[in-house]
Amino acid sequence: MHMRTRRFLDRAFTSAACLAVGLMVLFLLFVLGPIFVKGAGAYVFMGTVEHRRMMLDQFDRGNEERVTAEWLDVQQARRPVYEALSAFEKELPGLPAARRKELKPAFKAVREGVAELLGPEPGEPLPALTRKMYGQTRWTKAQEKLKEIRFEESWDYSAGAGRKVLTSRQPLFDGTALAPLFPLLERDARKLLRPRLTFYPRFLTDVSIDAHFFGGIGPEVLGTMYLALGAMLIAVPLGIIAAIYFQEYAKEGPVMTFLRSCVNTLAGVPSIVFGLFGLAFFINTMHVSSGKSVLAGALTLALLVLPTVIRSSEEAIAAVPRAYKEGAMALGAGPWRTILTVILPAALPGILTGIVISMGRAAGETAPIIFTAAVSVGKMIGPTEIASQPTPALSWNLYNLCTEHEAVNEIRHVQFGMAATLVVIVLALNLVAILIRARVARRLKG
Repeated sequence: MHMRTRRFLDRAFTSAACLAVGLMVLFLLFVLGPIFVKGAGAYVFMGTVEHRRMMLDQFDRGNEERVTAEWLDVQQARRPVYEALSAFEKELPGLPAARRKELKPAFKAVREGVAELLGPEPGEPLPALTRKMYGQTRWTKAQEKLKEIRFEESWDYSAGAGRKVLTSRQPLFDGTALAPLFPLLERDARKLLRPRLTFYPRFLTDVSIDAHFFGGIGPEVLGTMYLALGAMLIAVPLGIIAAIYFQEYAKEGPVMTFLRSCVNTLAGVPSIVFGLFGLAFFINTMHVSSGKSVLAGALTLALLVLPTVIRSSEEAIAAVPRAYKEGAMALGAGPWRTILTVILPAALPGILTGIVISMGRAAGETAPIIFTAAVSVGKMIGPTEIASQPTPALSWNLYNLCTEHEAVNEIRHVQFGMAATLVVIVLALNLVAILIRARVARRLKG
């Protein structure tokens, strides 16, 4: 091959590799960027006085004197709102029937919107649901609720395609006692809610309250760690032992061909099948627990990642130069001592690569734990309860909150916060394993 052609091919392959890496980075930024940006809103946001009241009441966190004084000031600012609602309610029965029929549904929407924005009026009995005890705890949500109060939403299909139309409610109430309410809400919104920049790092550790309307994702984070680490504690020893057997002890033949085929087949089985198997075998047949439990989920996830651990460990062991084994045995070491002291340390960087991939998959899997370990709402469990209790997990609860929660749009910050936290946990687990692998590789090089 001419030198000029070789240089051209080298440059072409280098450019293609750089282009591929660049496209991958852009894709990751395109996918993960919005998740991290919106997920950060679960930790840093503009919190209202309602958020500070909620934190004091539910978590006993915050300066009680300061929050109480701020609450009294806010109540003074809100008094004209409640007075306008009360005055119109008294005025409504005296209006003409046609006018009353026109205003009644609009007034109901306004009153419900104000209750959701500011919480119950002073003197009213506290609602049973925690979410009804407080107004909007986040300024962004408060602004959306203000818009719903001031404008009525409708859809215009005259042009063929649907178009959202917002119509101000203020002209409808002109000449009534409720008319001053709308400019008051627009002008004094900040006085009514007192938004303030809030840093909430305990979103990572707090328990959720009222189905994630308030609080954090502590049980989900802990449950994910239990399941991922438990699966690796089971899968890694079994996978390494199987890889040692395949490479150092088993003889090639029909049996070995069948076993390798089984391992390859297991690597391609859909994860939902592992979940059903875990339910049928570990829970209903082996009775490792009376129902869903962390142990059953960890065993199921261990089976899921076991083929990956076996194959990566086998390849790493096969890559160790045979001279290492021959030298050790020439010095008098037996087969098992050679494996433990020479082959496994030399293969450890490659084995850790498989562990890194498997750990990330175990932390992010949803289907295998639906039937064996995960619950939608639960408390933090201790190490002594992993054999008997189920747990929330980030992957399952994220899916549940995005598809089945009764107020999906109200808790978008929790959904993105969960997604960002799950990605960070997987990246952190991978980073720790990569650092360990690099340290082991440096030691082996001397």
